[in-house]
Amino acid sequence: MKKILIFITLAFSFICFSQEQSQIVKGKVQSETSEAILQNVHVLNLTKVKGTITNNEGEFEINAKLNDTLYFSYIGYKPLKVVVTNDLIRFEDNTIELTELAFALEEIIIKPYQLTGYLEIDVKNAPVNTSTRYRIIGLPNLGYEAGRRSRSGISKVIGAIFNPADFLNNLFRKKSAKMDKLRLMREDIEIKNLLSTKFDREVLVQLLGVDRVDIDEILRNCNFSDTFIQQANDLQIMEAINECYDEYKLLEF
Repeated sequence: MKKILIFITLAFSFICFSQEQSQIVKGKVQSETSEAILQNVHVLNLTKVKGTITNNEGEFEINAKLNDTLYFSYIGYKPLKVVVTNDLIRFEDNTIELTELAFALEEIIIKPYQLTGYLEIDVKNAPVNTSTRYRIIGLPNLGYEAGRRSRSGISKVIGAIFNPADFLNNLFRKKSAKMDKLRLMREDIEIKNLLSTKFDREVLVQLLGVDRVDIDEILRNCNFSDTFIQQANDLQIMEAINECYDEYKLLEF
């Protein structure tokens, strides 16, 4: 009887241990309607903040463990979240189907600048881009326009620390575990490549566990311009939030 109990205990411990260990999840991604394979689909493990892309055959492999959340993102298709199950780990012929989005094109009216031909007047009327340009490590030969930071930006972060009701203080404290993912996001080249091509903030919302409006509010409280908030790609937004959060942590401690 004792031997049976010991065996059951060891077997249970082994199962629990194996569930905690990361394993390779394999599968392929295809279109739900046409069943065509989808290449270069971004597959992100939101739990571990790791990413990969599908190959020419639509196949992917990614490290994951039980109950991790995988996020599939592809241009023209609805993003999909899948929770890792035992079956997903056990089988290698998993098929993930993405639903194609229907886009309605809207009329675009182009309004040219009203130029007079006189340089002195036109220089004053032409909009000026006050943003600075910077380069992100890991993405060679790419430059990015950053929001203009003023000296009041740091003072706002300081104010957040000493004001318990401040938006930044509330969000950064409550979401500290999520915000700490910013460092992991900066270390994963596939995630950075994905963010550099997106402008919808959807991946950031999923990775950071915040609402879209919260992302805009963070940037405004950190003194980034409305122009930057509206026009920056998701990689620039991630860098901006990371900069503000780093200042917050540095001043807090």
